[in-house]
Amino acid sequence: MRILVIEDELKTAAYLKKGLEESGYAVDVANDGPQGLILAQEEEYDVIVLDVMLPGMDGWTVVKTLRSTRCTRCTPVLFLTARDDVDDRVRGLELGADDYLVKPFAFVEMLARVRTLARRGPPRESELIKVGDLEMDVNRRRVKRGGTRIDLTPREFSLLQLLARRQGEVLSRTQIASYVWDMNFDSDTNVVEVAIRRLRTKIDDNFPVKLIHTVRGVGYMLELKGAA
Repeated sequence: MRILVIEDELKTAAYLKKGLEESGYAVDVANDGPQGLILAQEEEYDVIVLDVMLPGMDGWTVVKTLRSTRCTRCTPVLFLTARDDVDDRVRGLELGADDYLVKPFAFVEMLARVRTLARRGPPRESELIKVGDLEMDVNRRRVKRGGTRIDLTPREFSLLQLLARRQGEVLSRTQIASYVWDMNFDSDTNVVEVAIRRLRTKIDDNFPVKLIHTVRGVGYMLELKGAA
């Protein structure tokens, strides 16, 4: 599931992004109202976490604009604000927000509210990725190989999803690090190699046909060898 966080406090935005990603969500961040509005209108999100006080355009204006466009009418919105006035909460809900959380807040409470809102959103058809006997249900975040359920961490799932979506294509360590960890690659870091090793343990080690391959000096790929 994809979450859009629109928050101008950089530490808060980074905190929310890290926590939500560790909880299994894909997260985009905007640090002002106009940027957040553009992302919300151009991309599909399951939930929008929206700060009220934003530079360029406040959260009330953002949600009002979103609710006036059909493409984002059903996307649940969670307002974040440092103001606890009843009038402010009523105004936000009347404009189209679905929930309201006052700062400071516990992350576990925010996460619970996000999960509840995500269930209210329009249902999506299950997106399945298949490579040989490997099956990934992207929306349900489930993986099976040969009919056997395989439990992956959020990072492992993101790594496998990247490889599976681009099956047959060799991806460099830089590409993988940028997508999965949202970081610039450091040649002194072996985070990619360690992640690939752990993923192989779960995806390949107990099966005769190996799907994850190393292309020396280039990177890694996921492919059913011998497939047409």
